[in-house]
Amino acid sequence: MTYVVPTKATPLSRKDRTRGLWVFLLITFGGAWVGMFLPLFTDLSPLNPFGQIIFGCMPALGAVVARLATGEGFADAGLRPRFRRAWKHYLLAWLGPLAFAVTALGTARVLGVWDGDLTQLGDGVGGVPGWAVVPLLMLAALLLTPIYWGEEFGWTSYLRPRLCNGRPLAAVVVAGAIWAVWHYPLAFNGYIEFEHLLLGLAIWSMAFLIQQVMLAALAVRSRTVWTASLAHAGNNLVLSLLMEILVLNGGDGKGGGPGQITVTLFPLLPMALVCIWILWSGKLAAPGGDAGDESERRGLASQDFSALTSSSLNTSISSATSTTSKSSASFDSSGSSGSFSAPRRSR
Repeated sequence: MTYVVPTKATPLSRKDRTRGLWVFLLITFGGAWVGMFLPLFTDLSPLNPFGQIIFGCMPALGAVVARLATGEGFADAGLRPRFRRAWKHYLLAWLGPLAFAVTALGTARVLGVWDGDLTQLGDGVGGVPGWAVVPLLMLAALLLTPIYWGEEFGWTSYLRPRLCNGRPLAAVVVAGAIWAVWHYPLAFNGYIEFEHLLLGLAIWSMAFLIQQVMLAALAVRSRTVWTASLAHAGNNLVLSLLMEILVLNGGDGKGGGPGQITVTLFPLLPMALVCIWILWSGKLAAPGGDAGDESERRGLASQDFSALTSSSLNTSISSATSTTSKSSASFDSSGSSGSFSAPRRSR
């Protein structure tokens, strides 16, 4: 028996869309949490890269199975790299984490949390001279982007566009919250240690929400999931590692810094400012097609942003090409929450 993978996005009933979401969540959480909790019952280290790769690919596996199970295809998956048209987004995704790291380190230096000693870089990465650490991490982010695609193909490409009935900010908030909870076992198996667990989880969750806004904006504006995958790799391999080496560990590898919570907070300051700009400028709405003209595309995200900051605003989003059809609450992946599908002749 031969199974033909659909190449076009197939309209689904609400029941099928909901079924697809449950399939995705069960595989993503079930498979990943088994791997995350294994270090609690075995000698497996939570820092083992092979274990991290396995549970890190569960969102992609869940998305693939869900798409095949519902027959909706991969047309809106954002699999095409689009290097020629999205090169600016790739550059931003690659350099952005380094810019956030520099800003966070500068803030830590001004506040006296970090002494500004860059020679610690050589001490933090064994066998690598200090001057080569940053270029090496930047190269690693490029080379390991396919590994981080394992998460982004699930969270950014599949889950987020199917949430909250096409409201960009609401979808990002829910997807970011789910993404954060998915990581929680890492705070119990030794992968990350907060001096105050509940406070640490709260701040960590905020970090995931902020990152989700930026990753979603990158993916939606570039029409490919690969830009978000590159930015995710940079956040982990450049931003997080530089903060760990220079501030958290104080360069001695023994945790001589101010603590994980404080170190997590510093990058959030510049990232939050970028997120505010993204929301205010409507960058969460897909360019062209489904969202209508530029003013309407800005309106989709800015209405959500205003609704979040003013309880008196009742947001109502309607399609620019709809005439007499009723709006229906659904998880339709072709909605205005940001679809990767090619523009339709009317998108």
